Amino acid sequence: MNTMEKYYRVCVTINLDAIYNNVTNLKNNIKEGTKVIAVIKTDGYGHGAVPIAYTINDLVDAYAVATIDEAVNLRENGIKKPVYVIGYTHDSQMERVVENDVRPAIFTMESAMAASDAAKKLGRMAKIHIKVDTGMSRIGFKDCEESIETIKKISKLDNVEIEGIFTHFATADETDKSKTMKQFERFKNFTDRLEEEGIHIPVKHCSNSAAIMEINSANMDAVRAGIAMYGLYPSDEVDKSSVKLTPALGLRSHVVYVKDIETGTEVSYGGTFVADKPMKIATIPVGYGDGYRRSLSNKGYVLIRGKKANILGRICMDQFMVDVTDIDGVISGDEVILIGKSGNEEITTEKMAEIAGDTFNYEVVCDLGKRMPRVYYRNGKIVCTKDYFDDIYDVSMMK
Repeated sequence: MNTMEKYYRVCVTINLDAIYNNVTNLKNNIKEGTKVIAVIKTDGYGHGAVPIAYTINDLVDAYAVATIDEAVNLRENGIKKPVYVIGYTHDSQMERVVENDVRPAIFTMESAMAASDAAKKLGRMAKIHIKVDTGMSRIGFKDCEESIETIKKISKLDNVEIEGIFTHFATADETDKSKTMKQFERFKNFTDRLEEEGIHIPVKHCSNSAAIMEINSANMDAVRAGIAMYGLYPSDEVDKSSVKLTPALGLRSHVVYVKDIETGTEVSYGGTFVADKPMKIATIPVGYGDGYRRSLSNKGYVLIRGKKANILGRICMDQFMVDVTDIDGVISGDEVILIGKSGNEEITTEKMAEIAGDTFNYEVVCDLGKRMPRVYYRNGKIVCTKDYFDDIYDVSMMK
């Protein structure tokens, strides 16, 4: 096992230089003057929102998250740039929104009025972004005349400024861009109608990572960079040559036990693997309780000493076993790569998802649990760590 400043049973490693370079490369693919909104929801897709925000702060214009709690967390950690909540915010949370200078997604008159009331109470302005549904059938105003009339009313509310308007593409990561272009046309027609009604909204945004890479015409005033920032391509259908990306996340552990087993020995719960010959197996102290997918049971592999070690039997909550019969000299303490490179071999999140068969790269990284510390590197050196067990619970009401 490589020496680290602190012992970790398992840890998620984040290369901050890779994230910085990925954002730089994405910016080089859009026209100058286009604002970049960094999407760091779900704790930065499992990578860690706060360290990432600090790393790319000089490259981006704003941040986007999914919830007010995520937004307030950024503020409490010193992030000053605009923060958009692009998901749902309950009306009761609008005072928190205004207090923290957060831009909520608004898609009902009621929420707009709640924002107005909160802003008036606090003597401040509520800056909002109108969400329009052009094809996701999720949240958002329909692109119709009735919505135009509602937004006109919103624009006249006290202490409310419509700073932005946005939609979200459903199929931009597919080879066929026809549906995406129809969505873009619907969105543009809708915003043009608002302009005709005298409602000028300065920040229009619809492009996600796939559209940044392949549909420059849809970039508008701002773009939202999400999965690509982390070095992961939105799908196998996008043109990967359009923007060079480097995966930022790795996952590593170590061997904790090595044993020989005889022919006929069953391995793990249910005995789903039975040795058909004498074997040497190693135990890895990681499991589905950490977010390592149980669907990799009997199918996946890890890397030890630069070689593949196949997973034997079912992955347990906290441990699993691998075949090291053909890997010379494996001992307790040897480093195990679950995501990343070892020698000439590599396990990517895409490969892991393909083997698991029930997921994709987004979910693989987002599901990595908080039981696994995050270790952040810049120029090859550790610059930050996050161990979620260091957080202190307020149990005063339980006593």
